[in-house]
This record gives sequence, structure tokens and C-alpha cells, in this order.
Amino acid sequence: MHKFRSLKLLDNFQGFFRSIQIDYTTMRRILEIKLLMDQRRVPAVLNADISNKRKEGNQFVKSLGIYALYSLTLIPVLFFGDNLMYQSSILFGIMMFILMTSMISDFSAVLLDVRDKTILNTKPVHNRTINAAKLIHIMIYMTLLAGAFIAVPSIVMLATGRFSFFSLFLMETVLMLLFMIALTALAYIFILHYFSGDRLKDIINYVQIILAIGIVVGYQIVIRAFDFAMFEFVYDFSWWHILIPPLWFGAPFELLLNGNSSGPIIFMALLALVIPFIAIGIYYYLMPSFESNLEKLLENTGNPSVKKHPFERFWERMLCKGKQERLFFRFSLSMMRQERDFKLKVYPTIGMALVFPFIFMFNSLNRGSFEELAAGNAYFNIYFSCIMIGTVIHILKYSVDYKGSWIFQAAPIEGSAVIYGATLKAFLVKLYFPVFIMLSAVFIVIFSFRIVPDLAVVFVTAILHTLISYKLINNESYPFTNPMESVQMQGGSTVKYLILMVLVGITALLHFLASKVEYGVYGYLLILIAVTIISWKFCFSGSKVF
Repeated sequence: MHKFRSLKLLDNFQGFFRSIQIDYTTMRRILEIKLLMDQRRVPAVLNADISNKRKEGNQFVKSLGIYALYSLTLIPVLFFGDNLMYQSSILFGIMMFILMTSMISDFSAVLLDVRDKTILNTKPVHNRTINAAKLIHIMIYMTLLAGAFIAVPSIVMLATGRFSFFSLFLMETVLMLLFMIALTALAYIFILHYFSGDRLKDIINYVQIILAIGIVVGYQIVIRAFDFAMFEFVYDFSWWHILIPPLWFGAPFELLLNGNSSGPIIFMALLALVIPFIAIGIYYYLMPSFESNLEKLLENTGNPSVKKHPFERFWERMLCKGKQERLFFRFSLSMMRQERDFKLKVYPTIGMALVFPFIFMFNSLNRGSFEELAAGNAYFNIYFSCIMIGTVIHILKYSVDYKGSWIFQAAPIEGSAVIYGATLKAFLVKLYFPVFIMLSAVFIVIFSFRIVPDLAVVFVTAILHTLISYKLINNESYPFTNPMESVQMQGGSTVKYLILMVLVGITALLHFLASKVEYGVYGYLLILIAVTIISWKFCFSGSKVF
């Protein structure tokens, strides 16, 4: 059996585990098996390469270098002036963003794993031991991940002589890990208690999506808790700061290193110390109920009846020409609607597309009134919703059921172009159009109907950008024919993503310049429509656009 260093370190605490009535020998053996099986799991942070050579060894350990690279974003924060409250809050905000994202993408599967129940439930192993093994399993990997993420910033702290800052930072990182693990687990405990079967699996998808969006929005809120005045960041307490965890972990630095003993700072410092232990205690107390409710994931209570979607059938008749294109249009809509892994990877991106235009737009409120905002041109921030297009078009290549792709080779299909033409239309109807409608409705309320021509320009631009993304990323394979575990960007794809983002910026700039000319927006709109129709016909001969 493989000798794991983490387990050798854990052996030093076996007396503690036995004192709380945990069978340490059995727990260690369970952990040994879990860690061995983890060597076969490819973390989401790794690029898509599932060759045999890449599979050798523990893939998670190999991914730690990527997190060490991510940690370089923390180093500039260490030199953001002398406001320790600001520095530490932003540090922990970024750390929680990166580590929570990893927790959702990689360790939710570990937390919700039910595969071992068929073996362990038939053996004389106490649930307390099984639960402890699961908790420690997650903590081992989160500790390794956090260690890789803070290694370089810690060296910088020590090199600059900030020993007190480093010591406090290290202790609070441990508390933060406990808090994040418990927070994620408690969210799942709540969901598992009230839902079951296929409905539960859908709800878990939505919870993971909400968590992913929430940490992005939360990071923006942390930044806005500080005022920038006279080239210095100034912190003024407000009651809602109690709801922002990164500020909890920033408060001890302000209290112990800056000597700020005000009531709010002391209270938030106590929250940073107490809440993680309370949360992990509640999680451990609810673990038996959590494990029993996990068995609901094995249930299948879905309704086998086929639901009708008249709105989608309307677009099918409007947009598709020929039976083959209509067939693949329905097929693509069905895949986007039913495949949970696809939704888990795509919906957070869509959620961010809904959030980012408002985040950047309301930055203007810091410099003026709402009336000035409504009279200005901040509606160009809606172009941030177009950045999602390249990501989703890339993911359209992948599926959990990719092994069924042989049907594309066996069926008398004209070529991948007709399939992708139908798939891109399905994407626009199913995913982009609802986002655009919601954003447009809010933007019209804010900026009035004067921006309707501009919104039309953005919509046509989105169609053209969808086509460009397809030609740049996906034009060499059929949709939904690659394994979902290889969905991460490769080096070449990263460059393509950057190109697509630059193209969105260029189209936004052209739109802005056109708006400075009388009737320029209308002329630019006509040019865009002509270019889009010609480009679509060139790529998908005989296929209608809109």
C-alpha cells in the first residue's frame, strides 16, 4: 500500500481520535484507500489532457503548482498602503474566492460521495469513524491546496520582516479553511433535508451555481467596504459588514497589530475566532443525519414523461430550415436542459454575465448621482454579458454521455456544420437570449427607451460573436462529443479566449464611436446585420439566421 506523508503526520494525533471514541486504525485504512483512489481523479484546475502519461501519479498534487501561480495575485495586496484592515480583508477575500471555487468544483464530489456506502455499510464500522474519515479526507486536500496558495506570499511576508503579520495570517488561514468546509457542508445538509431524488440533484446544481456567483459578488462587496480618500484606504464600520466573512478575518490584524480596540473591530475579531469552530461543530453534530440523507442521491424519482416546450418549438419553426437542422436544434436544447454537468459548468458563467454589467455600471455611482448615471452611457457595460459566449461555445463540445457520439458517424449527416448551426441557435435561444432580455429590461428602466437601438446593436453583435467563437474554437468537431472531465482550457484555448475578449472590447469601442455620430448607431446596426447574415450563410450554407 502507498505510504502517504499526510497519514504519517496524522499518526501523531491518534491519541486524540481514540479519546473521542473513533476507531483510528479503521479510519486510517479508509483514508488510505480514499487517497489512493484520488490519484485517478483529475482536478478541474488541470488542463484537458487525459493521456496515460498524464494519469500517472496523484493529479491533485500536480495541480498545486497552478494554485502557487494563482497566489502571485496576493503579493501586490501586501503592499497596499499601511491599512492592515484593508490588506488582510482583501487577502482573505481573494483566498476565499479561489479556495471556495476549488471546494465547489473538486471537493463537492468528495463531500457528496455515496459510492463507499455499499461497502462500509455492510461492515462493523461505526458511523462516527466513517464521518471523521470523510472530514479529514477533505481537510487534508484543502490544507495542501491552501499551503500551495499561501506559500509564496508567506515567503514575501517573512522576507520583508512581517513576522507578526505572518503568524496571525497562518492561524487565521486555518480558521478560514474550517469555516469554508463547514459552510459548504451545512448548505448541502440543508438541501438534503428538504429535497430528494432527481429534484435534489438539480437543487445541488443550483446551490453550487449560487455559491460560485456569491463569492464573486462578495469579493466586490468587500472592496466597497472601504473608502478611498487622499490616496489612502479608509475603513468605516457599517452594520452590514458583520455579514461579510473576509472582514471578520481582517479585524484581528486591525485589533492586534494596529491596536484598534473599537467595539466593532473586537466583535468581528471574535466572529473570526468563534464562528469557524461553531460551524464545524454543527457540521460534525449533523453528520449522521447528513450521511443518511446522502442516500437520497441514489434515488431516481424523475418523471419519465416528456414535457412540451411550445416556446422552443416556436423558435425551431422560425429559425431552422429542414428536418435535419430542426432535429439537432431539439437535440441541443435537450442536452442543455437535462445534462447536469453541463449546467454546473455553464450556469455560473451565465450568472456572472447577469451580475458583471451591474457591478461595473454601479461603480459610476461612486463618482456621481443616479440621475447622472441614467443620463450617461454606462449602458455599454452590457457588453460584459457577451464575454460569456466564448466560454459556453467552448463547453458545447463536451458531454458526460460523449460515448454516444458514434451516432454522428453512423447517421447520414451532411456534416458538422449543420449540427453546429442548429446548436448555436439553440444556445442563443436557450441561454443567451433570456440573459439579454433580463439585462435589457433593467437597463431600459434605468436609461429609458432611448437605448433600444443600442440594445439591438448589442444583440446582433452577440450573434456575430457567437459565430466568431465557433470558428475560432469549435469548428473541427461535433458538439457534445468530448468527455466532460477534459473541459478545462488548454494553452491554445487560453489565447483564443483572450482574442475573443479583445474582440468584444473592439465591437464595444466601435459601437461607442458610432454613437458619437448622428444616426451613427442606426448605420452601424445595418452594417452589423449585413455582416452577420453574410457570415452565417458562408459558415452554414442555406441556414437561416433570424
